[in-house]
Amino acid sequence: MSRPRLATDLRASHGVAAIALFAVLAAVFVTANFPEAAGFEADLSITEGIGYALFDMAGQSALVTEGFLVSFVLIAVVLDAALDGAILLARDEDGSVLSGNDGGDQ
Repeated sequence: MSRPRLATDLRASHGVAAIALFAVLAAVFVTANFPEAAGFEADLSITEGIGYALFDMAGQSALVTEGFLVSFVLIAVVLDAALDGAILLARDEDGSVLSGNDGGDQ
């Protein structure tokens, strides 16, 4: 295995494009106007509302949490895909999962 080498064939246009993109994004974020934050009532539980929404018992909770439910499910799908990818990358060519001591040079 060879050492990584520093790239010497760099183009200035890529750096200028990256700086321009950063400037545009910074201008958008700095000048953005957000509405006043809307809080929840002190006696309501967001976790309870998500639980009721997951089991389709939304009528029993006073808090509407469908927006949280979509985020919760999307995060679960992304984490599942990341776990599947980690297992796929940890497999050896013969299909067995690599262990911590693979017998290589240290």
